[in-house]
Amino acid sequence: MSNTRFYSAEKLSIGAVIPLSLSAATHATRALRLNVGDKIKLFNGDGFDYNCELISIKKNEVISSVKSCQKIDSESALSITLLQGISSGDRMDYTIQKAVELGVKEIQPISTERSVVKLSQERAQKRLEHWQNIVISACEQSGRAFVPKVLAPLSLSH
Repeated sequence: MSNTRFYSAEKLSIGAVIPLSLSAATHATRALRLNVGDKIKLFNGDGFDYNCELISIKKNEVISSVKSCQKIDSESALSITLLQGISSGDRMDYTIQKAVELGVKEIQPISTERSVVKLSQERAQKRLEHWQNIVISACEQSGRAFVPKVLAPLSLSH
């Protein structure tokens, strides 16, 4: 399972002992059934993949040790910002996922006059966090070393 990648918000360095996030720990132990001694890769958006070994697995805690790192140079030379009208249902999630997989550097959700989805301030913040998690998941899958940013929704006039 050397292709198993997880995002870590922690500062990563060789020799560091890093706990996996709760969602990553759950995925690693329940879905992938990883055990102590198994190898994984961690990334935090700094352009490197960190090769790690699982050193402890408890009920809701998985701890890894960083063994080495390698620079990932698979990013596009183009700096593309996607301006995307906010769509309803899973369509926005799907659009964000595919945009990240294609190499977009930044995503700007746009609230248009005819948008079906109208977001309040509180709901917009929750959607923004959800979309950023989709970006992270897409980076884990596609092997991107940098995590694109989802900006706060703006109206088309702005």
